[in-house]
Amino acid sequence: MCGFTGFIGETNNAFDVLTEMMETIVHRGPDSSGEFVEDGAALGFRRLSIIDLEAGSQPIYNEDQSIVLIFNGEIYNFMELRDDLVAKGHNFLTHTDSEVLIHGYEEYGKDLVAKLRGMFAFVIWDRSEKKLFAARDMFGIKPFYYSQMNGTLLFGSEIKSFIPHPHFQKEFNEKALKPYLTFQYPVLNETFFKGVYKLPAAHYMIYEKGNLQINRYWTPQFKPSDQPLVKLVDEIDDVVRESVIAHKISDVKVGSFLSSGVDSSYVASVLKPDKTFTVGFGNQNFSEIDNAKELSNELGIQNISEILDPDACFSKLAEIQYMMDEPHSNPSIVPLYFLAELASKHVTVVLSGEGADELFGGYADYDTAPALKKYKKIPLLIRKQLGVVAKRLPEVKGKSFLIKGGLPVEDWFIGQAKIFSEEEAVSIVKPYLRNSLKVEEIVKPIYDQVKQEDDLTKMQYLDLHLWLVDDILLKADKMSMAHSIELRVPFLDREVMATASKIPTKYRVNHIDTKYAFRLAAGRSLPQKSANRKKIGFPVPIRHWIRTDKYYQEIKEYFTGTAASTFFDQEKILQLLEDHYQGKTNNGRKIWTIFMFLIWYKVYFESNSIPFVETKSKQTKQLVTTR
Repeated sequence: MCGFTGFIGETNNAFDVLTEMMETIVHRGPDSSGEFVEDGAALGFRRLSIIDLEAGSQPIYNEDQSIVLIFNGEIYNFMELRDDLVAKGHNFLTHTDSEVLIHGYEEYGKDLVAKLRGMFAFVIWDRSEKKLFAARDMFGIKPFYYSQMNGTLLFGSEIKSFIPHPHFQKEFNEKALKPYLTFQYPVLNETFFKGVYKLPAAHYMIYEKGNLQINRYWTPQFKPSDQPLVKLVDEIDDVVRESVIAHKISDVKVGSFLSSGVDSSYVASVLKPDKTFTVGFGNQNFSEIDNAKELSNELGIQNISEILDPDACFSKLAEIQYMMDEPHSNPSIVPLYFLAELASKHVTVVLSGEGADELFGGYADYDTAPALKKYKKIPLLIRKQLGVVAKRLPEVKGKSFLIKGGLPVEDWFIGQAKIFSEEEAVSIVKPYLRNSLKVEEIVKPIYDQVKQEDDLTKMQYLDLHLWLVDDILLKADKMSMAHSIELRVPFLDREVMATASKIPTKYRVNHIDTKYAFRLAAGRSLPQKSANRKKIGFPVPIRHWIRTDKYYQEIKEYFTGTAASTFFDQEKILQLLEDHYQGKTNNGRKIWTIFMFLIWYKVYFESNSIPFVETKSKQTKQLVTTR
């Protein structure tokens, strides 16, 4: 639902500047817009109408208009909160969830955020106190960026909205590149734009008299229960069903993304929407369409699918990187872009299965294979020595096995993506780019919070803080909003998390399967093969594309360009490309990671305009303005 942007600080022509900022995010809210501009404060809002279609415009005010709100997201317990606030004497003028935030802030202050069940990023401006309060949801489902430049605080749903502001200085953050090459996504809190930061998930922000305070209001915790397995499975199924029902509240059409995996299948089986949506590639190994159609037929619902064309995919790479704001090389972003486009022709809201792996233990890395269990019977000292030696080896068969078997999880697990090793990343970037945070410095503060936990919980905890927020959820938000649809994730819910935290390690991952208890719960709604199907994860044939002369030549043009010579050792990255093209090795993901960065850099730092961006506004904007 929607997007916002704004600033606090004296600016000439503030209304015109805000209007231009809002135009950069029109895709997030094509239905209407609203502005508040007064005494150095400017709040802009673009609306995608979901609930209370007639009366849900923003900014929204309290009774005496002393407090102003702009809000992106959905609050699923808003009726419960509304009843409590009405009982306390608050008067509501609309039936939107947005108004609950205004009155909730009046009643509870900063404690409001801990009461919310939903996905959100919002800003509240206190006109009398000249004070800003902002917050982001507990999982980081909705993005929130901010920057302090030249006496002005900028904030918004997307970084691109800052660029029109005269106080914004667009500058490349040199420290972001090296970590990105390892993680494949923008992992630092400071973005690829110097001086622009992410408000972390589960944090709120207060800005008053030029002072900025940021505080955490929630921390994920795992507290295993000794309940019998059947009781835990009952609870998982109950809470998932209740969450899906809560997440389908809408005054517009709701559909569901559907892959062949258990997560989206479980959501679709409970939701039973009129339509599910799936995309894939022509190669059978890179398509989930057949499995999705089979399940949809069994559920008695329509599956709408599309086979993707590589030429179409390459033609949209620049637009995809523009919409992402920062370089992002997860290949699944490409089919996700087209999946959202397909769904947007039929519905305004889609439910999806993100988050189940992180909460319930679904990734392959979480599994300790039988061979590794046997290896761990060797004395720890010997295994540790072998692990240290293995870390220094080039990428050879058996290296990962020796490292995982001999070293603590903190020494080798950095999340669900590891493209270049740190040593490789250092070797291919120019010397001036090497002085940035090391991988260990990025993951250690997170691991330090769970020192006493078991290895599985440590891995889940790290993924919840890095991979989930800055890869999975970021691309889900940006690619759905690029096509003006709202994506909801019922597994990433306060109540679902409370249940997931109870599941003992043995029922998360065991010798039978990953996500064991969760799969048993899903099996109550799904055919057995759907509930037990292994994760595929939006497969994309990039390694084959790069060995096709047409695409190889396109990538080579970037690798031999000025930007590549500025940031990389061109001889080394061209060798990576040549070796892959000639079939000597599979460097597909490494090449793609460099390629996506170079496309992003061209869009944001080498181009004077963004020709592929179309205005998506459906009507003349509705002004809600104080000037």
